[in-house]
Amino acid sequence: MSEQTGLGGNRPSNDSIAGRDSPTRELTPRVLVLGILLSVIMGAANVYVGLKAGMTVSASIPAAVMSMLLFRWLFKNSSILESNQVQTCASAGESLAAGIIFTMPAMILIGYWNSFDFWTVTIIAATGGLLGILFMIPMRRVFVVGNKDLAYPEGVACAAVLKAGEEGKSGSGEASSLVVGGLLGAIFTVGAKFFSLISPSLEVATTVGSRVFFFGSDLSPMLVAVGFIVRLNVAILIFIGGALAWLIGIPLLGGADPAADSIDSAYEIWSTKVRYIGVGAMVVGGFSSLITVRAGLFAAVAELSRGLRKGTLGVDASQRDIPSWAILLMGLICTGLLSAVNYHFAGGVGMTVLSTLVMLVMSFFFCAVACHIVGLVGNSNSPVSGMTISAVLVTGGMLWLFGFSGMNAMVATLGIAAVVCCVACTSGDVCNDLKTGSLVGAAPFRQQIMQVIGVVVASVVMAPVLNLLHNQAEGGIGGKELSAPQASLFKSLVMGFSGESILPWNLIAIGAAVGVFILMIDYVLKVSRVGFRAYLMPIAVGMYLPFGLATPILIGGLIAHFYTRKTPAETHDRILQRGVLFSSGVIAGEALTAVALAGLAAFQFMGMPVDLSVQTKTIVSLAAAAIVIGLFAVMSKPTEESRL
Repeated sequence: MSEQTGLGGNRPSNDSIAGRDSPTRELTPRVLVLGILLSVIMGAANVYVGLKAGMTVSASIPAAVMSMLLFRWLFKNSSILESNQVQTCASAGESLAAGIIFTMPAMILIGYWNSFDFWTVTIIAATGGLLGILFMIPMRRVFVVGNKDLAYPEGVACAAVLKAGEEGKSGSGEASSLVVGGLLGAIFTVGAKFFSLISPSLEVATTVGSRVFFFGSDLSPMLVAVGFIVRLNVAILIFIGGALAWLIGIPLLGGADPAADSIDSAYEIWSTKVRYIGVGAMVVGGFSSLITVRAGLFAAVAELSRGLRKGTLGVDASQRDIPSWAILLMGLICTGLLSAVNYHFAGGVGMTVLSTLVMLVMSFFFCAVACHIVGLVGNSNSPVSGMTISAVLVTGGMLWLFGFSGMNAMVATLGIAAVVCCVACTSGDVCNDLKTGSLVGAAPFRQQIMQVIGVVVASVVMAPVLNLLHNQAEGGIGGKELSAPQASLFKSLVMGFSGESILPWNLIAIGAAVGVFILMIDYVLKVSRVGFRAYLMPIAVGMYLPFGLATPILIGGLIAHFYTRKTPAETHDRILQRGVLFSSGVIAGEALTAVALAGLAAFQFMGMPVDLSVQTKTIVSLAAAAIVIGLFAVMSKPTEESRL
């Protein structure tokens, strides 16, 4: 891990940072309007991204740039603190989307719902997100203010973008990168989904005896953009995980029907066998992370206790948090609402009490885990799904020990997992945003207010967007287009614990052993102080994602590496800033266009597919992929100013 840049030094005064405006100009009407709008947009976009790619990326930097540009065009007296508050609200909506789409689709997959229940999804999203904020507040001094070992790469990068905009170094360049990226994502999606000119993926497979050999790649600019943002180390790890599962695991496990389609056989072996090895690896990763941050957990509890005795968690206005009495009041309200939801799921008092207690304890623990990991590797790389898998296993195991089974046990387990996932996603995002705020002179309690607003507003749009995509995507959520990999795994796990199916514990044990081995490799790399790390979670993610996603992600990581390979690590954020903005535009453009096309399909406007032969469509698809890679190379090229 590289040393933190100069942005992480002594905290400057508000007057020196706020520039031409009063340091109190933060929560203004225009900030509220734009923050709420971007929270809804980013939340809807990331629902699609997460269902397709199995991961989401942080909205902080693109939201910061969009707010600065809009404020600059529409107003002459905007401040860096206003732009910071907008990105704070927008990223809260984005993080909440991950918490919901990783878990709630499993309710559809187990047959409990035919469509997403609006009130249940909204209450879980809102209360889970709020608990993530409330749990994180007493941890701010532990993980943000008083921890010099956490670099917060994305929080520092976002602060750098905000400062560059305040100093007049950002403008038309960032605007053009976002716009061109958005147009690329939109045009590609229209060509692929509306006109059917481009194949969604190119895959080849062959069966030799009972063994299947497979290779393929999705054709999606969005996935290249994800790879660019997470960069080469993580992109390689995801590809390694995919290679272990698809290029090694599937042929080794075998069991394919020679008469069946080879591609279908590969997917069958992966979904029924190989992915459980990834589950075992993720469980090891989740508990390993928990052990790593055990000291931070105790420090957070001590900080909350001190805050209750003093009546406030802050010292002065520049360091004041939402007061402890408000934290407790909102926490009690959230707990009451979640208890009602648990009772609705469980159908009994005993299971409701057990579910609520497990939910609160694990939410607090994984809040600390998420904050620690975000500080290490950034918000986009936080392995929230691994934490949620751990929560599913613990909850399912406890309910099984107490004799609960059947559909009630399954939905109770998924309800707990959904809340824990929302808590982990939101708390990591809050931690990241508070780091950015500390670097630009923002008041923590004002940021926390905007985070609350962003979570509440975004929670309302989750169920409608999910229903829209489920009704219009081919095969619905859980099908090949929107595979929802985490939700599919949670379906298998809860069915196993509830007695509805048998879990392949031998494969999970193999995955756990693989996870331990990878942790040992990573430890050796860490003590050797080499630049490359073998983080367990990205490898495990690659194992349970379709392999086609890993290939474009690796291409994106290679493009980012091409521009930074000869430069010091501390300059990478600045050098890749233009590419990150272009990539963010691509992600937003493709995701929002896909949601819009789903909306058109809901009104029976299904598109106008062009009739092409398989060979012609393949040629067109390859040409489109080449154009996309070329545009990424051109639009991500650093400016001379960023190299200085």
